[in-house]
Amino acid sequence: MTEYKIERLGLHGDGIAVGPSGGPVFAPMTLPGETVTGTLDGSTLRDIRIVTPSSDRVAPPCRHFRSCGGCQLQHAAAPVVADWKTEVVRLALAAHDIETQIRPILTSPAQSRRRATVAAKRTKNGAMAGFHGRASDIIIEIPDCKLLDPRLMAGTPIAEELAVLGTSRKAALAVTMTTSESGLDVQVSGGKPLDGSLRMRLGSLCEKSGIARLTWGDDVIAVRTPPIQRFGTAGVCPPPGAFLQATPQGEAALLAAVQEAVSGARRIVDLFAGSGTFTLPLAQDAEMLAVEGEVAMLDALDQGWRKADGLKTVRHAARDLFRRPLLPDELKPFDAAVLDPPRAGAEAQTAELARADIARIAYVSCNPVTFARDAARLVEAGFVLDWLQPVDQFRWSPHIETAAQFSRA
Repeated sequence: MTEYKIERLGLHGDGIAVGPSGGPVFAPMTLPGETVTGTLDGSTLRDIRIVTPSSDRVAPPCRHFRSCGGCQLQHAAAPVVADWKTEVVRLALAAHDIETQIRPILTSPAQSRRRATVAAKRTKNGAMAGFHGRASDIIIEIPDCKLLDPRLMAGTPIAEELAVLGTSRKAALAVTMTTSESGLDVQVSGGKPLDGSLRMRLGSLCEKSGIARLTWGDDVIAVRTPPIQRFGTAGVCPPPGAFLQATPQGEAALLAAVQEAVSGARRIVDLFAGSGTFTLPLAQDAEMLAVEGEVAMLDALDQGWRKADGLKTVRHAARDLFRRPLLPDELKPFDAAVLDPPRAGAEAQTAELARADIARIAYVSCNPVTFARDAARLVEAGFVLDWLQPVDQFRWSPHIETAAQFSRA
């Protein structure tokens, strides 16, 4: 059987070897330096056997690792994962000839993920809930998951009850659960159409289970108590399914970096502001303009600001920043900008920031590739990338987030 030498980790965390034709061979759950065998299926190695293990290979902390698709890198020692993620960021910048100070990565602890989507379906004897298996539609139950906050784990029986009430044995629900100060915020998709009877049974389940809010598709079934998230001193009730940082520790690390990057600014514009993750804490010291495309998130942000004490003025504007970025004249009143776009980055808005007179930018990104593209545009316009802080709040996965400071040269 052909042996393969794993040369490096790819962007998705798979080991990569050189195949017989000279092209890459992807080997899941392997590490650089290992010699492995397996069955080649296209460019992917299946039925892998480790011939020579790496000294960096560790026993996965979770017994579900090999079957569950929720994590990809539990077999690697923590320093290896940290170094690899940092190198991914460095290489993305190097592709645009950018060098900067890259700070040590900050990694969220185990059992800290505060939002997860589990699959739930009826079975012959009841129901089951868990994550889909690795590259499979099979649902794997995860009673000993080391990734999720214990409060989310306590919600899996609720997901099972929802499946019994609202789906057939041929379909599976997607149940998104988010922790909040007042209980679980639960959103369900893929269920039966709502009718009066189902609505009543779902409402009863909400009350019995202590769910803070239950949403079925686009319909809010019940709000037993508003599912409050704390952004600085403000309590915010985001709309169902609204963006939220994956862990409290990751959010705190990103916020600290943003606060450092815009320190001393008196007027700040927060672009892609969401429900106020950065806007509201920054309003402790600066006047803010929050710009976001989703009106419901801005409404939640505004309500949170109005109920909080001691914050400076926060204005907001609903705007699609991909199609209608803020122009230099609109950016002129501000000392600094915060930029936190989705994975696609902020190409159009970055082009306008590059033309504006704004002095500093805090850029938060969940995609090193699009971040590096936008960073190159800012550097070309005369900004300096002062430093970059990697944040790993998606522990044991290939995802990487960064926060960075840009200033005018």
